Amino acid sequence: MRRYSTRKVVDPVVQFLRQGITPEKISLSIAWGVVIGIFPVVGTTTLLCTVVALGLRLNLPVIQLANWLVYPLQLILVAPFFLAGSCLFGSEPFTRDAQELILLFQSDLMGALNLLKDIILHAILVWLCMAPAGIILLYRALKPLLKRLSMHRYPVEIRRNGVIQEQNSASGNRSTS
Repeated sequence: MRRYSTRKVVDPVVQFLRQGITPEKISLSIAWGVVIGIFPVVGTTTLLCTVVALGLRLNLPVIQLANWLVYPLQLILVAPFFLAGSCLFGSEPFTRDAQELILLFQSDLMGALNLLKDIILHAILVWLCMAPAGIILLYRALKPLLKRLSMHRYPVEIRRNGVIQEQNSASGNRSTS
């Protein structure tokens, strides 16, 4: 499992660092991707991440990687967002069983959405209240880790006049290849 996570998560981030993308930009992209990735409306996060990445000039592959990695967490958190929304706004919690809900969505998507519109809206409002703090906390936690990772282990490749020069971020030393 560790080898898989290293290959699928750490290695792509390291490649972005080696390309010269700043740890701050990667941290911000990951933070936004994780928070948008738990948005309580399943099926919308890829588009939302794309819009945010383009609007804020974040790294699109990094934000999407973070989004896709938290997809299982999104599925786990949909029900708590719905419940928190119903508690916060005083509405009746949706108590149908999962099988009935699946059948409802399969048979009549628009009818199901109409039935659940208030519950979904309340869940989105709960997410909106939580999102800014989540982005700030993740960004502040990830930035020093990625700065340390970029400074100590991975040189940045710089091309000058067709010649690749490696610059180790920690020492600033350059070697020509």
